[in-house]
Amino acid sequence: FGGDRVAEQTRQTLAEGLLALYQAHRADDWRWFADELTYDNAALAHALLLSGSAMERADMRAAGLEALEWLATVQRADEGHFVPVGCWGFYPRGGTPSRFDQQPLEAQAMVLAALDAHQISGDERWLEEAHRAFEWFLGRNDLRLPLYDAATGGCRDGLLVDRANQNQGAESTLAFLISLLELRRFSERHTAVLTRVAARQRRSTSVR
Repeated sequence: FGGDRVAEQTRQTLAEGLLALYQAHRADDWRWFADELTYDNAALAHALLLSGSAMERADMRAAGLEALEWLATVQRADEGHFVPVGCWGFYPRGGTPSRFDQQPLEAQAMVLAALDAHQISGDERWLEEAHRAFEWFLGRNDLRLPLYDAATGGCRDGLLVDRANQNQGAESTLAFLISLLELRRFSERHTAVLTRVAARQRRSTSVR
């Protein structure tokens, strides 16, 4: 929408509102836009980060990166794999993140946000976060079960407390395919960067 004044004005209004929410709720132990993490969480930080970059607003970029980094920490298990906030209870401020059910949309949101965070900041750690989230689809998760179904090309609808949801809905399948597509597009442009990141991930895994 570059050059569309109405679109640019709308973006500015929405981005400033999002920044105001972040500033109103942020604390040292809670770096988020509201008093609860719920659904499609990384999209909020992603939106602020992209808007700040497009509008050349350093304060928005910094807030978006800070929120995304905090979210990445919340959604990283002690063992190092991606563990999205579960939809049964979510994560209220002062509470504990719900572990289940884990939704494919959360992994997709983190993949896309982390790739753009790398593009904007140049920090290669964000590529590690993107791959961490994508590997959730492939079985690097709490239950060590793949969500992607190679036989059908679909994606299971999430992780329950004791099994994978065997339904393969459109949202889940698109979440996997969009994540895969964006990672492949990035790899075509930045092979050397991904080689370095993969080497660091192998070293980290061997240490654990």
